[in-house]
Order: sequence, then C-alpha cells, then structure tokens
Amino acid sequence: MPTENPTQLLAAPASQTWHHSLARLIQGASSPGFPAMLEKILRECVGFDSILIHTYQGQRHPLLIHDDYPPQRREQGIERYLSEAYLLDPFFSAVREGLEQGAHRLRELAPDRFEASDYYHYYYHALGLTEEVGIFARTAADTVIVVSLGYHRDGTCLTRRHLQALRHIAPVIEVLLAEFWKWQGHAFQDELDAQAPVEQAFDSFGRESLTDREREIVRLLLAGHSTKSAAKALAISDGTVKVHRKHIYQRLAITSQSQLFRRFLDHVALVSRQQAHDS
Repeated sequence: MPTENPTQLLAAPASQTWHHSLARLIQGASSPGFPAMLEKILRECVGFDSILIHTYQGQRHPLLIHDDYPPQRREQGIERYLSEAYLLDPFFSAVREGLEQGAHRLRELAPDRFEASDYYHYYYHALGLTEEVGIFARTAADTVIVVSLGYHRDGTCLTRRHLQALRHIAPVIEVLLAEFWKWQGHAFQDELDAQAPVEQAFDSFGRESLTDREREIVRLLLAGHSTKSAAKALAISDGTVKVHRKHIYQRLAITSQSQLFRRFLDHVALVSRQQAHDS
C-alpha cells in the first residue's frame, strides 16, 4: 500500500521545487535552448558526470544535438563514438531493435560479455565511464532521441533512488522531447539527411572471406556476446559457434578477438571515407 496519497506528495516542500522546474521545462520545450535546460534540471534532480543527447533516425549516423564535454575530451568522447564506435553501442542497437521509451541502464541492454569486450575498453573504459543511463523518446515516426547520462569512476554515484526517479520522470521528458522535436527538428534535418547509412559497414565486413552465418557471429562477438549468448541468439549450439569462430580467424588471418575488433574498425573507417568521397 502507498504510504502517501497524491495530496501529501504534492504538498511536500520538495514537490514545489520540482514543479517549478517542470514549469520551466514545459515553457521552454519548443525553444532551441531546451536541451541545455533539460541538462540543468536533470543535474539538479539526480546528478551525473556527463550528458550526451543524440538523435537516431533510421540506420544513419546518430546526430549529436547537445553535450557537456570539454574540448580536450571531445575526440575521445564524441568524435570516436560518432565516427565508428556507435555501431557496437548497446543504446544504438536498442534503437535499431525498436526500443523507444523509458529510462534504461546500459548494463540492462548490453550483451552478457559487454564489459569484457574490446569495444567496452576502447570506448567506455577509456572515458572512465562505469555506468550510463539512457532516456529514450520516440519523437517522430522514424526518429528516437536518447538522453545519455554518464557516471564516471571517482565521480557521481548512480543510486537506486536516482534511477527510480529517472524512471518516474521519463514519461514527462519523452513528451517534452517530442514537443522540442516538433518545433526544432527542422533545424537538424539537413544534417540528418546528409548522414549516410552505415549498415553496409556491418554487411560488407568480411564479405569476400566469410559466410553469412560467420558474419552474423562476428557481429555478435564484437558487440560483447559470449559464445553461449551468440549461440542462443542464433539458435545453434555453443560448439558450432566455436567452430565458426575458428574458421573466421583462419579466413581473416588473425589470432584473437582484439585483432578482429581492430580489423572491423579499420573497415568502418574505410567505408566512412568512401561515403564522404562519394557525397
């Protein structure tokens, strides 16, 4: 049974502060400055160490519309993500698979061996991130905005209470982001249209050497799936995955998953250069 009714909650002093903040967000939802307002109020409510707000549209590169990264960290934290790392990101994968609302921890969406993956060490560990929460909002038929709140080593701690608060206010944030996109989305559309689809980077990797099933396994392993998890996803046995992995290494002339990861990043970079040249 709830210990407080709505009247008691609304009469609490903290409720007044929150509703003043909410009023400001509602008033500013249609303005260009809304993302910065949202950052300020979220920081007051729950705290975090970094924020990134990305727009995902179809299979295109994500478009960054707001962040608080200082200049000296942008190459590692933003440019690297937007140029190649996002392809293996659990938030990007979740959007591709249809997730469009709610507040979700990274570890809830990530594969079982994600924190042991080369991608995790290449991007998350290098940034000092220990946790990330994404607030997902479907803002148009083909558009999802994700507000990513990062928590760093020796920084702000994500508590259960903070996570619960984010989940409680997520529906409000989703509606406000949809209102923001309704009025301001046109300002970003040209940039989104200029972003070339990147699915071919996955589809073409190893195409000349690997079978379709082997390339499916490559994708799962690079994203952080264990042998068991990859086998479950493909409805095959663990042993079959191990055999395929052995063949993958032989055909690509590599000896480790780290070399596979590096080979994949090199391929993504090549595809990106080709797209830039053709556009």
